Amino acid sequence: MSGTQDVLPIASRAVKRGRRWPDWAQHLHGSEFAWAIAFVVPYAAVLVVFALYPVLYGLWTASDPALYAELFDSDDYFDAVVTTLIYVGVGVNLDMFLALLLSGYFMRKEWWVKALLVISILPWALPAQVAFISWHWMLIYPGFIDSLSWNIFGVDGPDWFHNYWTSLGSMIIAYSWKNVPFWTLILLAGRMVIPQDLYDAAEIDGASGLRRFTHLVVPLLGNLYFVCTLLATVWMLGDFNTPEMVTSGAPDGSTDVLATMGADLLLEKGNPALGLATVVSAVPVLIPIGILLVRRLQVREVQL
Repeated sequence: MSGTQDVLPIASRAVKRGRRWPDWAQHLHGSEFAWAIAFVVPYAAVLVVFALYPVLYGLWTASDPALYAELFDSDDYFDAVVTTLIYVGVGVNLDMFLALLLSGYFMRKEWWVKALLVISILPWALPAQVAFISWHWMLIYPGFIDSLSWNIFGVDGPDWFHNYWTSLGSMIIAYSWKNVPFWTLILLAGRMVIPQDLYDAAEIDGASGLRRFTHLVVPLLGNLYFVCTLLATVWMLGDFNTPEMVTSGAPDGSTDVLATMGADLLLEKGNPALGLATVVSAVPVLIPIGILLVRRLQVREVQL
């Protein structure tokens, strides 16, 4: 009873001030409430120390306007911005388009299709370092691709890292190979939620496969596809592993993206403030994407 008497005055004061206690707090009494706080505080402390503080410290370090003036005077920075835009713009759309096609293929009922689905997940399950270093050694000249081209066609393979476009293309291909299986699973799950009755009704109405896709799958899967595209954009903007391990900026640093350029300034050139400013310069792009993502999730929640 003493625990109940302790918490009642607190609750009555909260009601008088126009506040309402959360449902979970209304069922906690004196010592129980203290234990709840005791368990929450360590998690909150870890969140603040290892997540919130580094982010705020990075933003504070990169807050000097002189850093951005120095960046904007650098040709390397604008080259990295252009490369990042091409890398993300082509990579995200390629990933989502391939995932959409593959998700439709894996809807088939044959057992061997299900076996292929399991096998297709393996690239995504591999550690990124192992996968991308393997891609680097396959594409480097002379390497596995060069040997394969010589043994099959009798000609030397291309030097992928000697040309800007082939080097950038190798980054996009490696990233898509690694991440398309994940988005395929997400879109496949979305397709499986669509009731079979809708497919049957469309088939009875004489709708072809293309018309069923256009008028049934696209409207019902559109919101999920858009949300996945936004998430893929955020992840690819911050991708460091693929550019660093596949091409390492070759040729001559021309395929550096913002993430690798920032890391190079931070670690190799000993300028942490400028390195953080390079990465933070992408925040104006991330904020609208985050707002769109939250709004789409809220719309979806209302629809459900």
